[in-house]
Amino acid sequence: MLRFVLLFCLCAAFGHAADLKPGVRSTITFQESPPHSDALELKLRLSAAETPPAYDVKKETFDILLPKNYRASEPHGLFIWISASDKPVIPAEWEAVFAEKKLIFIGAHKSGNPRSVFDRMRLAIDANFNVRKLANIDPARVIVSGFSGGARVASMLGVCYADIFPSTICCMGVNFYTDISSADGKQTFRLGYLPHDDFVKIAKSECRYVLITGEKDFNLGNTQAVFENGFKKEGFRAVELMNIPGQGHSPPKAEWLKKAIEFLDAGK
Repeated sequence: MLRFVLLFCLCAAFGHAADLKPGVRSTITFQESPPHSDALELKLRLSAAETPPAYDVKKETFDILLPKNYRASEPHGLFIWISASDKPVIPAEWEAVFAEKKLIFIGAHKSGNPRSVFDRMRLAIDANFNVRKLANIDPARVIVSGFSGGARVASMLGVCYADIFPSTICCMGVNFYTDISSADGKQTFRLGYLPHDDFVKIAKSECRYVLITGEKDFNLGNTQAVFENGFKKEGFRAVELMNIPGQGHSPPKAEWLKKAIEFLDAGK
């Protein structure tokens, strides 16, 4: 495990964002994947029986946004978005939050629900690795996030890759690695993956998680059950549940995103 952590950090220690204009969303491509994206590594961390499909990051595209106030001399956080659709769409009002909180946004194209979960994870891993070569990134402020099915992928990354994703925000969707009973005991939510024990230990003690749901979100019961009978029951140190009044199954407004980021930063 330590070998991978060191290699990730050392390989990502060089580069700058001189070719990107702050405040303007740009499309970017990458030429290299870290060992974390290897098929065998994915299988190990997920305890997966199936083999991940062929994948080449050179064929993928990403949207990236540096905050309007970006300064290369200042460390910034990194907000990695996993969309439920094929485009990395976010509410426009979120951009002001990213600027205030000094977060660089990046999201992959063609990373929506129809895509292989392995590829969706690889795209987030590769974004993490490559942006660290382009910009001055604070490794303690790397956030993986997503909406609906994208949030479920983010929740798996936040545990299986706890060594490189210290913070996770799940918007209206979350998976867990044990079977979960609903509050009334009438429903069971089946486990979604089987993480390696080494990374579960890191996740429990060192990582932070925010689960965002809403009063009218059809994933409300699932999210509440995972919070209480998953994360809390299993002894995760820092997990917050946000149940937004009147909120349906849609991305939260900027004020809730800001609250989530502030909870994550409180443990930095």
